[in-house]
Amino acid sequence: MKEGVSVVVPFLNETDGIDRFCKTVDEYVKSVDFPLEIVFVNDGSVDDTDKKIKSYFFRHLPSVKLIQLSRNFGFHAAVRAGLCHATYDICTWLSVDLQEPLELIQMSYEKIVKETYDVVYVEKKSVGVSMIERAFSKTYSWLMRKYAVKNYSSGGTATIVFNKKIKEMLNHNIESNSSLMLQIVDAGFRFYTLSLDYGERVTGTSKWTLAKKIKLFIDSFVAFSFMPIRLVSIVGVIIFIIGFVLGIVTIINRILNPDVPIGYSTLASIMALGFGITNISLGIIAEYLWRAYDAARKRPVFIVSEVMSIKEINKNE
Repeated sequence: MKEGVSVVVPFLNETDGIDRFCKTVDEYVKSVDFPLEIVFVNDGSVDDTDKKIKSYFFRHLPSVKLIQLSRNFGFHAAVRAGLCHATYDICTWLSVDLQEPLELIQMSYEKIVKETYDVVYVEKKSVGVSMIERAFSKTYSWLMRKYAVKNYSSGGTATIVFNKKIKEMLNHNIESNSSLMLQIVDAGFRFYTLSLDYGERVTGTSKWTLAKKIKLFIDSFVAFSFMPIRLVSIVGVIIFIIGFVLGIVTIINRILNPDVPIGYSTLASIMALGFGITNISLGIIAEYLWRAYDAARKRPVFIVSEVMSIKEINKNE
């Protein structure tokens, strides 16, 4: 076993906060009694973040790597790329904005090494987010537990620290259009949950856009739940029953009241409702078909263009 922790740090245009991150983590390593490695992953940045990493002199970190991806592949793909090049058996990820408390590394390490847990889930006990974001997180967590992954945290998992077994599982099962967190939770390893205070973003802007949240929401259900497909069947049955009942009512009303004109507005409403439900159903089915097609093509989830050791660069300078 390679005792130590590898921390994957994906970044996208984080030039404002990278110096602060490097300094903070390089100082933090002095407070732990195990090797700590940082694996930076450049997820298609167009600023000088990678240049600042190369020029920063790390005094205390025993290992610092920089993985250059060929383009932007997204957070989950970038973390997977970092895990493939991680040296130590225990792994996690951090963001450059340092919202995650660094003490989670030491606390999780002790739970995994000393108490033999396979994985530690870290929940956000408090964080400066809007009511809308908090509501979205709570709703997402509830839906995951209800229809996808039963043991998903009710508080919402923000960070995960895991051992060699999970690292190897992830590296041998690299899924596209999937949630890295849900893949770990769904595996069912022995876990422990920590609840910690997270900080607010100090520098830069969040890359977690509404479009990315929506994609994660769709990916989570399509990849880990059959509920959308079942929902199509349920809605179809409901619409069929409604249509059947309305048909019987119309026939009876016509027999009892021959002079009542046929309601074109009612017919139009039923047709609009039916076509709307049909299109929604086809859209859900298309999501599954697209992901099946995407998996069948076996295109790489990420493409690494370069791997370098920052410590070696520091020595040469």
